[in-house]
Amino acid sequence: MADPAGSSVPPQPAAKHENGNVESAANGRGAPQKESKANAKPASQRPRKPNYAKIHAQPLPIVTHPLPAFVPHNPLSLLRIAYLICSQYFNPPASHPPKRHVAYLSYETRSVHVTDPASVRALWEQGFFGKGSLSRSEPTWLDREKHRRGVESGQIKAEDYTNKRRQERREMKNERARKEREALEEQLRKEGKLVDESTLESAAQESSAAATLASETPGQDSESLTSAEKSANALKELALDEPVQNEEHLQLSLEEAFFLTYSLGVLEVVAARTKKTVEPLQLFQLCRSLSYFPPSSALQVRPDDPFLLKYVVYHHFRSLGWVVRDGVKFSVDYMIYNRGPVFSHAEFAVQIVPSYSDPHWKGQEKKEMSPWWWLHCVNRVQSQVLKTLVLVYVEVPPPIEGPVKDIGEFLGRYKVREFVLKRWVANRMRG
Repeated sequence: MADPAGSSVPPQPAAKHENGNVESAANGRGAPQKESKANAKPASQRPRKPNYAKIHAQPLPIVTHPLPAFVPHNPLSLLRIAYLICSQYFNPPASHPPKRHVAYLSYETRSVHVTDPASVRALWEQGFFGKGSLSRSEPTWLDREKHRRGVESGQIKAEDYTNKRRQERREMKNERARKEREALEEQLRKEGKLVDESTLESAAQESSAAATLASETPGQDSESLTSAEKSANALKELALDEPVQNEEHLQLSLEEAFFLTYSLGVLEVVAARTKKTVEPLQLFQLCRSLSYFPPSSALQVRPDDPFLLKYVVYHHFRSLGWVVRDGVKFSVDYMIYNRGPVFSHAEFAVQIVPSYSDPHWKGQEKKEMSPWWWLHCVNRVQSQVLKTLVLVYVEVPPPIEGPVKDIGEFLGRYKVREFVLKRWVANRMRG
């Protein structure tokens, strides 16, 4: 709108205050706008999760070189495949690491220990082999210890989440118990079964007076408590100054160690007592012996040895691409994962059942079979944790004469049959 003099009023520039806020000149009241994003308090961001797809890209600790896909409508793809076949034939690429991982056989724990940090990470990230001796599964004790001491801040581990949930559950139970106690006292007070309020007030005054007198007269207890706190703080500062030593190792089961040694050839097992390398055939005999408790010294190979049955099933599922982990937590022999425990929960629980269907075992003494109620208990446990029970029947072959000379030929005599079992509940399975 023009003024009486005929000149229009030019727009005034926006006024800028010291705090950086800009207010419009058209707003006569000069209402300040919201604070700028630069002055806003930065929100605490949760640390990003690791890229597990990249970390666990290799399903096994070996490198595979697959051929490219053949495209029928693109003849050049056939030339590319032929070129790669010829190049790999004359100059085959290496599939195994340049140096095998070293592990130590422990007779006391009946397991194999890997102590080298690089080998520990490689075996865990490439196939989820073993477990940390001080962790639930992945060896993360060193990171958790550094995080506890405040040396460095990293990703929150599974053990930290578990401790947090336990603390919250404990506080919730204490709060619930307190409310129940208060409600009970209130009910008893209404019914006249408690002392009157005047008696309670007098008792409270006496206790407060005694507490005040004790606080005004410091004794030896407070001095000893102060000295104990000082010594504890000094020890804590000394512990923070010292470098954190990794006290954790990777613990492999006998089946995992033999699979890495014999089938893949990426692990070298050394006897902890003699410091000598254990050959695959010798390791085979040691694993058979350690599968019994106490360890057996029999030289004759029994076809239904616990190690043989478990390794046949372990090798079977590993060859099919499954990640096999121990299943003692869920009362079974194995848990099998599609990709690994960091991606999803186990879908199937495997229970090994030896089958003596060969004519050789007729009329001979067999192992005692589990009762029917045991099977129902195991199946109920799996249904509660949303897993499917798989009964794996291992056909036990007749024994051989003499020692085992060819491991591959000996293991080829076993056959595996899978039987899926589900718990059927009438109320839940209705359509």
